[in-house]
Amino acid sequence: MVNQALSIEEIIEKAILEDIGDGDHTSLSTIPKDATGKAELLIKEKGVIAGVRIAKMVFHKIDQEIKFKQLIKDGNQVSPGDIAFRVEGKSSSIVMAERLALNFMQRMSGIATFTRSLTEKIGGTKAVILDTRKTTPNLRELEKEAVRIGGAQNHRMGLYDMIMIKDNHVDFAGGIAKAIDAARKYLQENKKDLKIEIEVRNFDELEQVLAHGGIDRIMLDNFTPTELTKAVEAIAGRFESEASGGINGDTIRDYAETGVDYISIGALTHHIKSLDMSLKAVS
Repeated sequence: MVNQALSIEEIIEKAILEDIGDGDHTSLSTIPKDATGKAELLIKEKGVIAGVRIAKMVFHKIDQEIKFKQLIKDGNQVSPGDIAFRVEGKSSSIVMAERLALNFMQRMSGIATFTRSLTEKIGGTKAVILDTRKTTPNLRELEKEAVRIGGAQNHRMGLYDMIMIKDNHVDFAGGIAKAIDAARKYLQENKKDLKIEIEVRNFDELEQVLAHGGIDRIMLDNFTPTELTKAVEAIAGRFESEASGGINGDTIRDYAETGVDYISIGALTHHIKSLDMSLKAVS
């Protein structure tokens, strides 16, 4: 399956066009054309760093002559005062790339930091944390990379790489059995090899899915940990299980201990505080 999301190169190109347009006129008018300088990325908050390789791509997209020295790898824990990388080259190019590199890195690091905090909370269990499609439009590739850097996995990149039957699909299809059968027929007719997941909202719907079969994974939406334990026991050995809906840092351990295979959390990418950092000129 060809990835339908914007590539990282395309994201960077669009970001440069959005930010710079026909030129950074402030830098062009105030900084001598032949001026060179150095700068370093200063970490100002404890967390997990992500996006260093993206920052390097941004600087080199702006100016291939900029020298970029990486000092900290993506995925490493960082603390205030740490220096992630140093750049050296044309001063106007450094200033031009500064905000774009920071915007990418701050958001990606915020996602990676939050993701890591949740993966640590479920250590020792079999559960795997997944992200969702609740991403910033056109930035999905970067945000999902940050999730992976934080230690979780990607659920799916878009609507094209998995069959995900949710409540509206079931309701519009006329019921659970009809929705599953229609999905399987569609895959067969179109010669597509995609996994089928279906969402259930209660034990009645779960019993219908278990009786009908024809799927790969069952998503249990808004079940309590007690309810989830019972549901996972019924599913075990037949299909994969996934918990979703309102799960947070305070409750994730309880959900993980039910024996569920996956826990999907939309907040990994849509409810994030960016990590504080800044690019500082140095002599």
